[in-house]
Amino acid sequence: MEYKTTNIDPSELKDTVAEKRKYNVLNVKDARKVARSWLDSIDLTDAVTFGLPEIDDRYHVWRVPLTGVDSRERVGEIVIDAYTSLLLKDKTTAPEVIEARLLRRPLLSEKKKAPFSKKSYKPSSLRNTIALGDAEEILPDFPEESVDLIFTSPPYFNARPEYEDYITYEEYLLKIRKVIHACHRVLNEGRFFVMNISPVLIRRASRSESSKRIAVPFDMHRLFVEEGFDFIDDIIWVKPEGAGWATGRGRRFAADRNPLQYKPVPVTEYILVYRKQTKRLIDWNIRTHPRQDLVAASKVADDYEKTNIWRIKPAYDKKHPAIFPEELAAKVIQYYSFVDDVALDPFAGSGTVGLAAAKLKRRFVLIDKEPKYIDIMRTRAKQWLGKRAADVLCINCPPISVDDMLL
Repeated sequence: MEYKTTNIDPSELKDTVAEKRKYNVLNVKDARKVARSWLDSIDLTDAVTFGLPEIDDRYHVWRVPLTGVDSRERVGEIVIDAYTSLLLKDKTTAPEVIEARLLRRPLLSEKKKAPFSKKSYKPSSLRNTIALGDAEEILPDFPEESVDLIFTSPPYFNARPEYEDYITYEEYLLKIRKVIHACHRVLNEGRFFVMNISPVLIRRASRSESSKRIAVPFDMHRLFVEEGFDFIDDIIWVKPEGAGWATGRGRRFAADRNPLQYKPVPVTEYILVYRKQTKRLIDWNIRTHPRQDLVAASKVADDYEKTNIWRIKPAYDKKHPAIFPEELAAKVIQYYSFVDDVALDPFAGSGTVGLAAAKLKRRFVLIDKEPKYIDIMRTRAKQWLGKRAADVLCINCPPISVDDMLL
């Protein structure tokens, strides 16, 4: 029996599915471009060629076979998330495995590798930093494992006109996923990423339409797990009664009390706590820290939060429409970092994380893409640090405006 081959792009058979699912990687050309970028980063471009990429729409991934240029034998594959165009490292063949197969050498046995328990904690050498730009683009220039804690509250999805505006919710989630992905690389082994997030109410466009509440925290959980984090805790931030009336939610029911129209006034937000995946226990981060005097100095006092219900008043700032309270940032930094650690906020806004970090003798990395917020943080850093503010590293920072110098 004679078999015929074809050069048809397999994605053409599923274009309708790919487009309906709004994949970012739609065809073979796109998949090869992502794969080639990764091979460039590990210096294997000249040693490896591609087989025919295939789309697996059951798992929403592209699989790109890798073949040795000289041997023509398969040496591995690259797996790409079709939605985000991000390479899935845990499913992609490891570079050392590819190299071993290319050289026809056996991998080092586990016995010859350094003992698992001998790895020491890696302290960061970063200094206080304020950076103007998109965290997705800024963070790849930072050293790997150079940050000890990440605490942030991402921009709301279409909650108010003055907040970040995305065309679709899927586009919003894709952006947050890419930032989480970039954060994973710079976060130290076994350290924590804490996010303040809440459901978002999309107001109705007219009286004939219904408002819509989006359960953003639960979608964020999926992103964290898929990007290599383990879920640790959900902390509920409770605000004083009446804090949620500004949304208008619950007023209709309060007026006429008809069943089915009940909607409680939201006075809570989530503080989701994740740990970068590792086989090491948290105790390892404590025992192997090279400065045990700093570990001792970081002990938490007796008046710590003993449950996952935190009652904290919201904060307001005329310079920024959505800030979290300094008290909230201080608790997170105190509970999830050591003295002299580096705390990162990739959506820094007016810099509350920097303020709390400075007071608690931690270093900070603050990133925001709005020049006006960068001006505010640079000016306020002089209040946080005094003379030490002169040592703050500023990346892409414009001159400070006169208005912000008066803060």
